[in-house]
Amino acid sequence: MAFHEKLLFVPPPIEVAGRRIKRYHVTDDPAGIDPEVEKAAYAILPDILPEPDGTPPATFVVLHRGGDSGAYLNAYSWVWDNVLHFGGAAAGQPVLGCPDEDSAHFVKTDSPWIGCVWELPPVLHERDAWARHILAPETPDLDAYVADSLAPGTTGDRA
Repeated sequence: MAFHEKLLFVPPPIEVAGRRIKRYHVTDDPAGIDPEVEKAAYAILPDILPEPDGTPPATFVVLHRGGDSGAYLNAYSWVWDNVLHFGGAAAGQPVLGCPDEDSAHFVKTDSPWIGCVWELPPVLHERDAWARHILAPETPDLDAYVADSLAPGTTGDRA
């Protein structure tokens, strides 16, 4: 099968475990991520977030519904002022330790993988947004950072 870009949705931010969470959803489905999969993914999110360390409590997540039974939740949390902590969970993907092919049965993963080609576009945007709103100003502006998300569209080239 030839490579194609997927759709990128940007739901509003939420708060989980005291962290401000920016959200990106990746899927081929024009209707977006199935609500049952979304609910299950966000239920496991507290288990993959780091402990507070004094860094403004912000995370961005990429929830990706694969073309098969797989669903993936990547949580990238800012720690140590300018470092990304990765926590991952997967559902419906036995190769990642999932017990079944249920795309709403998420389990924490310990894979060192940080994201596939469709999941990575938000990482660059979030790096720049963190520098722009948290690191560069004299006074960090967490609200401005949370409001600054990659535009919805596709996961492809945005030049």
